[in-house]
Amino acid sequence: MAPAQSDLCRLTGRTSRKHWHESGWSRLLLAFRVLVCSLIIISLVLYKFCDSAFLLTCHLPRFWLAGPCNGLAGSLPPGVNSTTCPQWMALHPTKHHGLSEDLDVAYSSEDFKQRAIQALGDAVRVPTESYDDNGPVGEDSRWDTFAKLHRVLEASFPRVYESLNVTKVNTYGLVFHWQGSTSAKPYILTAHQDVVPVEGQTVKEWKHDPYSGYYDGTWIWGRGTCDDKSDLIRQLLAINSLLKQGFSPARTLILSYGFDEESKGIEGAGHLARYLEETYGRDSFALLLDEGALYTDMGGIVFATPSISEKGYLDVKITVSTLGGHSSVPPSHTSIGLLSRFITAVEDSPHQASLSRTGTPFATTQCLAAYNPMYPEDLRKLARKAVADDAALKVFQERLLASDPLYKAMLGTTQAVDLVEGGVKVNALPERASAVVNHRIAEHSSVGELQQHMTDLLTPLATKYDLALVAFGSNVTYGGAGQVVLSDFLGTALEPSPVTPIEYGPWALLQGSIKAAFESSPARNSSKVVVIPSLSIGNTDTQFYWNLTKHIFRFSPSFDTDRFNGEHTVNEAFRADSLNEGVRFYTKFILNVDESDLP
Repeated sequence: MAPAQSDLCRLTGRTSRKHWHESGWSRLLLAFRVLVCSLIIISLVLYKFCDSAFLLTCHLPRFWLAGPCNGLAGSLPPGVNSTTCPQWMALHPTKHHGLSEDLDVAYSSEDFKQRAIQALGDAVRVPTESYDDNGPVGEDSRWDTFAKLHRVLEASFPRVYESLNVTKVNTYGLVFHWQGSTSAKPYILTAHQDVVPVEGQTVKEWKHDPYSGYYDGTWIWGRGTCDDKSDLIRQLLAINSLLKQGFSPARTLILSYGFDEESKGIEGAGHLARYLEETYGRDSFALLLDEGALYTDMGGIVFATPSISEKGYLDVKITVSTLGGHSSVPPSHTSIGLLSRFITAVEDSPHQASLSRTGTPFATTQCLAAYNPMYPEDLRKLARKAVADDAALKVFQERLLASDPLYKAMLGTTQAVDLVEGGVKVNALPERASAVVNHRIAEHSSVGELQQHMTDLLTPLATKYDLALVAFGSNVTYGGAGQVVLSDFLGTALEPSPVTPIEYGPWALLQGSIKAAFESSPARNSSKVVVIPSLSIGNTDTQFYWNLTKHIFRFSPSFDTDRFNGEHTVNEAFRADSLNEGVRFYTKFILNVDESDLP
């Protein structure tokens, strides 16, 4: 217990009050005591609200924050709030509290688990593969398999199909419209129906047939169990359960399921996004939740890591054209030799990483420094200093880049020379040689900035070898020895996504729903979870939905350990228990958004 304020004041000096008037020094001592006593009183007030001795970095707690803020050394427990990584409390439905609790009980039953396993297994048994070279719907018969999946879904969820308005967009895109009773902005849950192809030569390496949907008592086996039929099935299971209980939404909910996310997304989500914008209008949705990052355990603390942004994308094709002829009379450099110099120049000039305080990676690192007990203590202290100290920020960036190659991918634009071709015969000079450089564009950069970087980098080489340079449709240099062309390979350029705000509102609802699902789950033993924002270094179907809402989240309610061998590889399998827990999350999220005061 803190000493009384009068006792604290007395402890500041030894001289009796009756002697203070005896000298000017005594008066100065009195003023000093008053100042010290005032600071102590202020400190007590701040201590009461902040529960921290590190008062300079502590702010008064806001409504609904997870707990008192803290700036002490060491990692924080999940129930203590951080000024650099605000945590919102678990948000349990209030208007539908009884319904939520009843469904919590139902989701823990073996009967529900078996029905969920059956539904996912049935969906997996339909090989809905999408290929990079798929033609348009109606022209390529490989799309026809999605019609079979639709029949399976309708058989598994007849109540959903009967109660919601179902629209098919571009034949195989699915939109489920659950009409609300109010004029509040609707919201969207998305997933995708397609899977990456199974390579024929790898089938023998699978423990169970890749399209068996086999359940071995722990795992459900098959392509798509992890990516992304488990999300789709869990969403439909949640909707079905709510309908069964007689729930009717106040806010309209849209389910939007594409069918070529694993290739280009144009036939599926591309058409779905246009349909939704034409139907509802631009910026007409309160939020959107798609597949994405997972739960992970770090030193006994569970972290949920929803992505709030994605890196951009650009494949740059470098094509060198020179005169052909017989190789017995070669020039100093063939087109292949010249191409090699351009490739070397690219690889010798990697893009610079940048840890910006306004960027998502900075927010992620601050959260990890605050809550991850395994975070190196010296790096944790450096992270805290980096919040306001530019020199510390620079050192922090250098330390991160040296600690893990993943930070290079998070903090900057990456480049990889993935394709190369040239030459047709050993005794014929190659008239054309080309390479494709894959780029994942940093959150703080752009397609235009990358194109300019490539142009500026390769112009001196083009001039040196007397080559005309055409960069992304513009003539840059002229030369007589040949030509080098920089182009957008396959026309797939994509800007980095807008960054979703992580303040009160949709982000708080997502955080609160994740925590409520955890706390109400018997399987989780009422454990706590820390929710932190992250950057996705890959791209999802959300790239087509930017016009619909500013609040886009990418999160799949499963642990990384719920996936037997990851996705896009042999022995893809999903832990059956995670089906129930995912349905629990989607139910909490739907009820919380429905009850919210979002516009």
